[in-house]
Amino acid sequence: MKDDQDTKEAGPDLSKVAKIQADIPNRECGSAPPTRLYKRRWVIVLLFSTYSLSNAYQWIQYGIISNIIMKFYKVDGFAVDWLSMIYMLAYIPFIFPVTWLLEKLGLRFTALVANALNCAGTWIKVASARPDLFWVTLLGQSASAVAQVFILGIPSSLASVWFGAEEVSTACSIGVFGNQ
Repeated sequence: MKDDQDTKEAGPDLSKVAKIQADIPNRECGSAPPTRLYKRRWVIVLLFSTYSLSNAYQWIQYGIISNIIMKFYKVDGFAVDWLSMIYMLAYIPFIFPVTWLLEKLGLRFTALVANALNCAGTWIKVASARPDLFWVTLLGQSASAVAQVFILGIPSSLASVWFGAEEVSTACSIGVFGNQ
């Protein structure tokens, strides 16, 4: 009789554990609903990869012609270097809020904000094509830098939402490749 009592006290009540597991949706031991795969998923990942590429291009576009930019805007090399450094500096304060937005508001919202910021940054830089408007160039570059923070968080989420389990790593690598 004492052995039966020791056994009950030593471990959890398995009927309660089974009930708790039954209440957990999509648990490993149960079956999750299959992901519906659309043919347009490849177009979506290629579109994402393309606008990620356009943002990455903006990161270094001034650095490769720094001598021309220095003469045009009459600034020193350090000022031109700031146009690329702003991308790395923007990542630090914005990564956590952007990750939170991606989780709370979803992939579509995050992608639209990234595209809007990238587009705005590009047009602001186009509007800065005068020698006295270097600060406008820096402003446009800053908008594109914030867009980059949104863009870099998207590939894994995009792959997990639009692709099946066998394709997630391929889709994620295509999404990341655009920025590279």
